[in-house]
Amino acid sequence: MNSKAIAPHWEHFEHEADIGIRGIAPTLEQAFEQTAVAMTAVITNPDQVSASKAVSIRCEATDKELLLVDWINELVYQMAVQGLLFKRYQVAIQNGNLSATAFGEVVDRQKHQPAVEIKGATFTGLSVYQQADGAWIAQCIVDV
Repeated sequence: MNSKAIAPHWEHFEHEADIGIRGIAPTLEQAFEQTAVAMTAVITNPDQVSASKAVSIRCEATDKELLLVDWINELVYQMAVQGLLFKRYQVAIQNGNLSATAFGEVVDRQKHQPAVEIKGATFTGLSVYQQADGAWIAQCIVDV
């Protein structure tokens, strides 16, 4: 199967009291973007969030797995400090450096009805790899 035929998407997977987030896409960057959408979807329906505010995110790590944890944790931090929810993301990764823009809006409890608060990404279930079909998978468990 050609990886270009794989539409970027996200999913959740079960893990005891916490929840797994996973991004699947033709590129590593899109897989990171989809993992972040999966994180938003733990809190609220991403379709209910507007993309009216842009926040720049930068992080770096020595490998793809650590970069994923840093990425998700930086998003959790930005959401907590600025009171935001994010709808979509644009990610660029080069030589262990991630630069991204997260698009979202201020949390509106009536509109978004946040289900849980994510405390952070964990190393449990952490994996970033390219499948034989070319698709990238980026996943971890988030502490809720």
